[in-house]
Formats: sequence, C-alpha cells, structure tokens
Amino acid sequence: MNLTEYGLTNHIIQTAAEFPNEQLARVTEQHRDLYQVIAETGILQAQVSGKFQHTALMTTDFPAVGDWVMVTPTAENGQAIIHRILPRTSALMRGAAGSDGAGQIIAANLDTVFICMSLNADFNVRRVERYLTIAWESGAMPVIVLTKADLCEDLPQKLAELSEVAIGVDVVTCSAKQNEGYEQLRQYTDNNQTVAFVGSSGVGKSTLINGLMGQDVFATKEIREDDDKGRHTTTFRQLLKLPTGGIVIDTPGMRELRIQTGDLAKTFEDIEQLAAQCKFKDCQHQTEPGCAVQQAITAGELSAERFESYQKLQREMAYSSLNSRELENEKIKRMFGSKNEMKQMLKHLKK
Repeated sequence: MNLTEYGLTNHIIQTAAEFPNEQLARVTEQHRDLYQVIAETGILQAQVSGKFQHTALMTTDFPAVGDWVMVTPTAENGQAIIHRILPRTSALMRGAAGSDGAGQIIAANLDTVFICMSLNADFNVRRVERYLTIAWESGAMPVIVLTKADLCEDLPQKLAELSEVAIGVDVVTCSAKQNEGYEQLRQYTDNNQTVAFVGSSGVGKSTLINGLMGQDVFATKEIREDDDKGRHTTTFRQLLKLPTGGIVIDTPGMRELRIQTGDLAKTFEDIEQLAAQCKFKDCQHQTEPGCAVQQAITAGELSAERFESYQKLQREMAYSSLNSRELENEKIKRMFGSKNEMKQMLKHLKK
C-alpha cells in the first residue's frame, strides 16, 4: 500500500522513525474496541495493547478514525497490536453522553470538516453554529455543505440567513440528483488532504460520498414523505481513499451534538468584537449602561436569536466538565447569585 495516498506526510514519517521496531498505519474503521488499520503491508484488524489500555486516562486517549498509529503484526494473519498514537494535527471532538465531562473524538488529522445540512426540513442555522464551534476548535477548516438543493425553493433566503453565522466560512450548495457541487467538494481533497463529513442523520452525507467515490459504497435511502427528512444509514466511522485523490471520512449522523469544548470566539466573532466595545469590562450584556451588544440588538445589527445561541453555548461549555452537584450549584448561582440569596428568596416567598 502507498500510504502517501492515505495522507502520509514527511512529518509523520519523521515521527514514526522514532519507533523502528513498529509499523506505521492509519486507522480506517472503528468498532468499539476493535479497529481496522491500513499499513504498507495492507489492511489489518487491530486492538490496543494491554499497556496502552492501562495507561489511557480518557476515552480521547484511544485511537479514532484518521489517527496515525504504530503497530506490530501478530502471529495471526491480518491481526495487529496498536502500541501508540502519533501526535494529532487536528481532532474533531464532541461531548459524550453523561455528566462526567468525557469527550469523544469524531475524527482525527483532518484538513477540512464538511458541515452538511439539508436545504429542506433539516435547515437550522442554530445547529450550524454548534457544528462551527467544534469545527473551529478542532484545528481543521470548516466548510458548510448544503445538500438537496433540488428540493429548495427559497435558496437566496436561506443563504442570507447563513451569512450571519458563516463568518469566514465557504458555503457549497449540492444536489446529488442534479449532480451539482461535486467539483467544488473535490477541490478540498487536492494533495491527498483528508476531509470529514458531519451532520444530522439523513442529510445526505452518504449520497455525496458515493458521488465522490464514483460508486455506491454506502447504502442510501430516500427521504420520508411524512416529515421531509432523510433516514439514517451510516452506523460507524469509516475512512476511504477517493479515486480522484484525497481521503474522506464518513461519520454517523448526530441527533444531538453535545459541546464539551469549542471556539466560540471564532464562531461568534461578531459578538466578541461588540463585547470588546462595551463600557464595562465585566459587562454581562443585559441591562448595563453602554453595552455595545444590546445596542447592536436594538439597532437590528445583531439578532437576539444569535446572541441567545451564543449565551447558551457559553453555559453548555462551562457546565460540560462539572459533576451533578457542581452543576446544580452553578445553576443556583446563575439564577439567584448564591445559595444564601436563594434561601433568602424562599424565606421571603414563604412569608
């Protein structure tokens, strides 16, 4: 196998040379604690070593699709042991379910993140803000991909809505049925770059990848007539080499995108710039005099919905690493100022 076609760079080669007794490979599939990797010798089924598992502190310490890893083949044909992960150049991560503050790597070592959204019933600019927040934090470049353009009758209006949130982000409009948008998408895979498709279930990610691959690699389903939404098809993360060059990673649709960490300053650059102009440095952007944010909302220069989204994501990120007791205390502090003030309020209401 020519690993250059799978995104291998001179920097990765130099890093891998530090471990002469191990082989370099890239993770192409992940199924819980089982992995498929591609090495110069071919495709291998792999598991992490006992030492690796013992020293890993968090779920994000384990391999993810797109990772470059060092392995040793076992005596069994086609099997290997993963000993270490090489440093990631980027990592797209979301918050995992639960209240332990754990994160989950969606894909690693990406150059571009395609944030896919359908132009029919799935269209939601607030959801785009969530995806942009984790995409900017990942270290990869986000691109918004609008799918099913053939079903959209108000494209100029939807593009205008996106313009407020897609600051500094390319927007590509696609229609698989009309074979539109593929050439623009291929531009992001030049020089064997890696791209990942993310988005809600049924927005058409698998259909777009099939078009880029030139064959039906993934099963696809037509949209449901009752709610105008696509149906979920991808069940696990997978890395594929495109026949025209470049690497693509398909990911399962996410019905709920939890944010553990993200770059709000980049996603909401307009609000951050306004906040810097407020009269008081600790302005909460509520009723304080000289608040540039509230002045912009009043003047119609900033939508109240976008500011509410900004505040919501701020709280979500602040709460992501708290346990249940810390989370309850933080909510009390936000609502009443302190526990003592809450007790005083309850005492007053009782009287």
